Amino acid sequence: MRRILLTGGAGFIGSTLAEKLLENECHLTIVDNFDNFYPRQVKEKNIKNFIQLSQVNFIEGDISNTGWIESALASFEFDVILHLAAKAGVRPSIADPLGYQETNVKGTQNLLEFARKKNIKQFVFASSSSVYGINGNTPWTENDYVLRPISPYASTKVSGELLGNVYSHLFNIRFLALRFFTVYGPRQRPDLAIHKFAKSILNDEPITMFGDGNTKRDYTYIDDIVDGIVSATNYDQSMYEVINLGNNQTISLSEMINILEQVFEKKAIINKIAEQPGDVPITYADITKARQLLNYNAKTNFEEGIIKFKDWFIG
Repeated sequence: MRRILLTGGAGFIGSTLAEKLLENECHLTIVDNFDNFYPRQVKEKNIKNFIQLSQVNFIEGDISNTGWIESALASFEFDVILHLAAKAGVRPSIADPLGYQETNVKGTQNLLEFARKKNIKQFVFASSSSVYGINGNTPWTENDYVLRPISPYASTKVSGELLGNVYSHLFNIRFLALRFFTVYGPRQRPDLAIHKFAKSILNDEPITMFGDGNTKRDYTYIDDIVDGIVSATNYDQSMYEVINLGNNQTISLSEMINILEQVFEKKAIINKIAEQPGDVPITYADITKARQLLNYNAKTNFEEGIIKFKDWFIG
């Protein structure tokens, strides 16, 4: 039974990943600090079905606290670290750049130090498509080394990738940075567009559309992302890799709203305002590398995924 440390395990992606790992008979130690970015009870609901299992240890704590990590986790042994914990969101990071630096960069450094001291040789890091910033060379490939992040959140994810390269080189830790592209599906965070828009449509409240609706996103269904992460825990062919996990197709903001209207069978009330600082016009993943290294394949098309999201949202 593999022993895995999963940070951010009560969140949207983390809790879904935890369930998949438990199906694969892993022993999980889950760390989450129940950051107040959204209500604690949402995260508690995410983990209620597995938190009491004998193969799960749940520890509430903050990864940016170096002393806490060393004391709280000292007695555990791990084969893999899956590091998903982070302050999330592009726009909020503009208001709190120091807080994002503290959690996302210092927290990652703390965990890499923990891995070094405990001789943990597999480290999987949740990065983000936001690291590409404004980049017209679409679809985005990992070989494009000229990254142009335009938000503090994105810059912290670049920093995490670079720290991983340092620790991989110096301390022989296999480090895989997985760049997630706009993940959606059941349990999606309430601050994200699909969740917010669905709620507004059902409540006959206006949707705030930033810009003219032509911005595009590579929406990736949660189960596809989780399959990619699980595959990364088994990867052993090289010591450092950066890998896109996306859907390899784009949906415009207007198209996304249209599909929500169709699936929820209600028209949206749309309030158009100016584009927001930190937002990029397009995200679009080349997933060739993920296919080659992780046998990854995005299986869920957008409308399918929205139907599954609706079943969870209404149910």
